[in-house]
Amino acid sequence: MDNPYYKAEDLKKFGDITEFQEKLGNKFFEYYGEVFEEGALSKREKALIALAVAHTVQCPYCIDAYTTDSLEKGASEEQMMEAVHVAAAIRGGSSLVHGVQMMNKVKDLSM
Repeated sequence: MDNPYYKAEDLKKFGDITEFQEKLGNKFFEYYGEVFEEGALSKREKALIALAVAHTVQCPYCIDAYTTDSLEKGASEEQMMEAVHVAAAIRGGSSLVHGVQMMNKVKDLSM
């Protein structure tokens, strides 16, 4: 692809979202920063959760950011891939569980 929609260098512009709406942008970044502080979960655990979620929502910027963050926080490649597999399992399971809806509809229509 000669001109990809997602450009890695655009991740560095994330902070610029305050340009068009400073008040809400600043509130978001205040919240965002607080969420990733050490708490009941370690910063490493939060980075791994963010990496898994990034894969679930398929955000290339987030995948790049939280791959880097996970490594910087001491996560191993194995832990990172396991987090991705957890995300894949939940995503697949959530699709499959909706099969119950289809089964219920089939049974309703068959009566």
